Amino acid sequence: MWTYHHDLLARPVPRYTSFPTAAEFSPDTCAGDYADALGAVREDAEISLYVHIPYCEQICWYCGCNTGRANGRARVSSYLAALFEEIFTVAKCLGARGKIGRIAFGGGSPNALKADEFQELVRRLTNSFAAESPLVSVELDPRGFGPSWAQALSEVGAAHASLGVQTFAPHVQHAIGRVQPEADIRDAVAALRAAGIRSLNFDLMYGLPGQDSDDLRETIETAITLRPERIALFGYAHMPKAIPRQCRIDARSLAGAAERFDMAARGHDMLVAAGYEAIGFDHFALPHDPLAAAARAGRLRRNFQGFTEDGADVLIGLGASAISQFPDLIVQNEKNIGRYRMRAGAGQLCADKGVRRSARDRARGRAIETLLCHGHADLTGTGLTEAEWSAFAVFQRRQLLTVDGGTLRLAADAAPYARSIAAALDPYRQNSAGRFSHAV
Repeated sequence: MWTYHHDLLARPVPRYTSFPTAAEFSPDTCAGDYADALGAVREDAEISLYVHIPYCEQICWYCGCNTGRANGRARVSSYLAALFEEIFTVAKCLGARGKIGRIAFGGGSPNALKADEFQELVRRLTNSFAAESPLVSVELDPRGFGPSWAQALSEVGAAHASLGVQTFAPHVQHAIGRVQPEADIRDAVAALRAAGIRSLNFDLMYGLPGQDSDDLRETIETAITLRPERIALFGYAHMPKAIPRQCRIDARSLAGAAERFDMAARGHDMLVAAGYEAIGFDHFALPHDPLAAAARAGRLRRNFQGFTEDGADVLIGLGASAISQFPDLIVQNEKNIGRYRMRAGAGQLCADKGVRRSARDRARGRAIETLLCHGHADLTGTGLTEAEWSAFAVFQRRQLLTVDGGTLRLAADAAPYARSIAAALDPYRQNSAGRFSHAV
């Protein structure tokens, strides 16, 4: 079991799916910078595409994603038309440079689209970017998943899928506005396996309203029986000021910090005992899965989709709020769907804000990514100040890390503190802690 040090987890910290984080994005960096970056992509660059579908059939109260309800086919169709225009514009700027190895669909819920709309979207992407046999992955809501979608996934050759399960406890499902009977999830799993999905992920959550340790234990036990190759176990982040839909959740029913830590620790132990390998702090994978293999081989990476085996240094995001990342630049598309549609429809790049990555940013980013992915980091070349070096002392006193020369190494039981330790490498985190969730 991990040791709970409440003072080390009191400060909210980023998830560090990028560095600098989205809190540093500025409109000073936008479409012009994006165009330059697309034009500078090497002929042999590995590229991954991410496509954002900002719609769900039903809106869950806990969710912090950029999504709205798909309560009319016209709004979904008009969004798709704009997305097709953006695909054309970005592909033209890219100029057939680079090789597309992966296409990931997220949201929202991509299966808010009709199955034939999804197939047409995949066709447009593969044709526009000359993508030959890309690895296709899709996030799915089991409540809207049926035979037509299973067939569509089979026909496009999707290999990876992720189901938003969150919890199997009915009373917790009611408390978060996401009622989905266990039978529906089992049916979705069976259909996905029949469709050829080789790597299936379950998103699970702890710290949900009305959820106790027994609820989490039963959810994990049920998940284990379905044997997804991957499980992501996240802590619920209650931030109703930033996410208004969370106002429907009764904060009085939320677990305290110590109970959340205990849930995370018990979940970790249960999954490891069931044969899953711990990937970072909150991801788990069966030994044969590519994610576990990448972790063992030292190839694990971290990007906007969390821990990944994707080694591409260029990630192109398509759709409202989607983020694109290059070695020296990160840009985010316009979040407002109406403004996004207007810009895409006018043949414009939709990047609305971003950040240029200085040499120091790139060095710090590499150190943070390596620390979170592999538990150690070479800090030479990061330009740490004396004050920043001293920030590690409190963790050293608790025997959570060691520093040998320029190498920082986490202790075996330091995983829950990894993001907090990484924050010591982040010079932007002086006055913006309130924008983030707690580490556990």
